[in-house]
Amino acid sequence: MRHGGVRALPWVVVGLVTVAFGVRGLLAYLHHLPEGGDTAVYQAGASALMHGHPLYDADTLPSEPAFAQLPFTYAPFATLLFVPLAFFPVQIAWGLLGMASDLALAGVAYLVLRRVARRPSWLSPAWGAAVVFGVTQVLTPVSTTLGYGQVNALLMTLIAVDLLVVCGRAGRLGGFGGVLIGVAAATKLTPLIFVVHLLLTGRRADAARAAGTFVGLQLLMLAIAPHDTIRFWTHTVYDSSRIGPTNWSFNQSLGSVVRRLSDSAAWSQTLAYGIGALVAVGAAVLVRRFHRRERPVHAMLVTAFLALLVSPVSWVHHWVWIVPLLALLLPEALSGNRFAQVLAPVTLLVFAQRPLHSITPGSNGEVSLTAAAFVLSNLYVLFPIVVGLLLAHLTWRRTQDFLLEKHL
Repeated sequence: MRHGGVRALPWVVVGLVTVAFGVRGLLAYLHHLPEGGDTAVYQAGASALMHGHPLYDADTLPSEPAFAQLPFTYAPFATLLFVPLAFFPVQIAWGLLGMASDLALAGVAYLVLRRVARRPSWLSPAWGAAVVFGVTQVLTPVSTTLGYGQVNALLMTLIAVDLLVVCGRAGRLGGFGGVLIGVAAATKLTPLIFVVHLLLTGRRADAARAAGTFVGLQLLMLAIAPHDTIRFWTHTVYDSSRIGPTNWSFNQSLGSVVRRLSDSAAWSQTLAYGIGALVAVGAAVLVRRFHRRERPVHAMLVTAFLALLVSPVSWVHHWVWIVPLLALLLPEALSGNRFAQVLAPVTLLVFAQRPLHSITPGSNGEVSLTAAAFVLSNLYVLFPIVVGLLLAHLTWRRTQDFLLEKHL
């Protein structure tokens, strides 16, 4: 009984933090606090679907509260997933979504710790997940995801479960490989990159299911909401102005970096895509290498951070992928991996920061463009690039050492 209680303790900790967020939502509702701006937009999208109001014809939706007058930017299918939120006051919905997100974050950390190649015998996946969960609560990507009432953690969970649990499994479960990725991509288009990930790792059937699920859900929405679906795919998906100021430093993507440096020149996103293509080549090499070495978590994270870099918009709250990264680094560092021992605290330091506010560096009274200002306003973008270069260097050096030993 005593041992059972010890084993349950980490989940009790996670549960208490999760319930506390739900209580926070209840208190916000009782005191009429304007919490959960993005959750309010999700609710409004679901309400628009249920009442036949157009999603994308205007910059706001009829049922949005005064503190969340924002356009709906997600794909039409997302409104189906958001329908349950529409039956609660916005603050309660925010609290419930935060609880689900917290459980998702802990669950992803647990899955990663179950799949890592090595882990000290005394570090159970449950305790490791609880530690990672607790530490990351104060990091900017997680705190802003919870604060805004975003769905990033839930989408990440769909992808992680698909890649680490479903794909590659024998039997009935394996027959659903790729489906959750298709659902995530139908909600928010960026996860489509994981279809390519499945192809790179030789899982063609899973990739086909992911793509088929994505297309099937678009056809479903075409039947349910034809006007919204047609407008999204013919207009809204190309209209970046609905998303907000994409040159703001809270958008940590390659495109945002180039736009800030070029004062949003017309060619900035094209150049960013070119840089992204070069980064993607290196990322593809790493994904295949990690897959051959049976390191599915490593491969998944390379693709996830590539997606964050090449997407035109990667707000700071999209970077919740640091949770599985830290869940990977924790057991590696404790097992004597020197690279992980350095990278873990660096990761915590980087993502504890909010990028330095920057739209037009050196203009309009903003901080001048110095080396320090450039780093501080592009911290998240620089992080995976530097780590990727270091990994490539270490991999090349190990290959050279192996070849040298072979010929001596």
